[in-house]
Amino acid sequence: MKVEIKKIFQVAAVFIGTIVGAGLASGKEITQFFTVYGVKSFIGIALCGLFYILMGIIISRIGIDNDLDSYSQVIKKVSPNILGNITGIITTLYLISSASIILAGSGALLNQFFGIPKIVGTLIMLILALMTLLRSTKGLIEINSIIVPSLIIVIITIMLLYIFFYNDFLTFKNLNSFPVQKEHWFISTILYSGYNILCCSGVLVPLGKEMKKKSTLFWGIILGAIGLTLLCFLINIMLMLNQPYIYKYEIPLLYVTNRFGNIIQGFLLIIILLEMFSTEVSDVFSISKTLEQSFKIPFKIGIFIIIFIALPISQLGFTNLISTLYPMFGLLSLIFIVQCLYFYIKNYVLKNK
Repeated sequence: MKVEIKKIFQVAAVFIGTIVGAGLASGKEITQFFTVYGVKSFIGIALCGLFYILMGIIISRIGIDNDLDSYSQVIKKVSPNILGNITGIITTLYLISSASIILAGSGALLNQFFGIPKIVGTLIMLILALMTLLRSTKGLIEINSIIVPSLIIVIITIMLLYIFFYNDFLTFKNLNSFPVQKEHWFISTILYSGYNILCCSGVLVPLGKEMKKKSTLFWGIILGAIGLTLLCFLINIMLMLNQPYIYKYEIPLLYVTNRFGNIIQGFLLIIILLEMFSTEVSDVFSISKTLEQSFKIPFKIGIFIIIFIALPISQLGFTNLISTLYPMFGLLSLIFIVQCLYFYIKNYVLKNK
């Protein structure tokens, strides 16, 4: 029983660590996809959490029941036609762009905090990712089991500081007083949850091979989605209270913690870098597994291929990549989600009636 509980927490940690990357850990994603919509952003975050649970379980079940090893095999299973091939290419492009965004984010973070050249931070992330990826699935699980609990502790600590020092501002009336920057919050929610599910599929499918029980994987996904939702709520509250200043920074959360001194800001800096690192590992891991399955390219060689493709793309800039690529791939990922839902309803729901 204790072993299964441990595995559930490991799955939850990998799930959270995969999604909490450069954009979310820095506050940039939450700012762009939720905070700008005012208090309705909290509804969007809650819907995201429910969507993660639904699609995470569906994708995992398809992978386990059909003994699949990578996201490309899931795509071929749910869409064995030209549309599936297009979706597979889109998914790979998304994951490469995601890896590039994280490399860019690490450079932007160290540049904002220490003033060192962005390329230095990018190269540090690249080298550490390579060292971990060479340990394959074991390395993926180990790093997230350490990084995710650390993230939770730091975010809760910052929130408690806000409650202690600024409790008068933490009211619904105050949060609702900030002007809404954009409309159509529901569309933003769908796009955001869409590309995150696409990203998670590359990790959830291989994880299904590691878990002996479906229930272990499913409960891990549920726990991870709930934990991620609560984290997003806390981050969104802090970002809303710091409008409009957060819109001026590539790393909004560093501005948020500035009032609590360099120590707290330093801890957050470390956590953001670690979360960027865990998602970088997850993205490259997913693509390398697919290259291994689809093109018979050895896993370790695939790692180096993806890294060398992602590095030059990362030099386009952190904010430019998030604002341009994320919405585009979010829209395209909806094709994959619709295919999964259709396949699941056809082969699981209707067959059982």
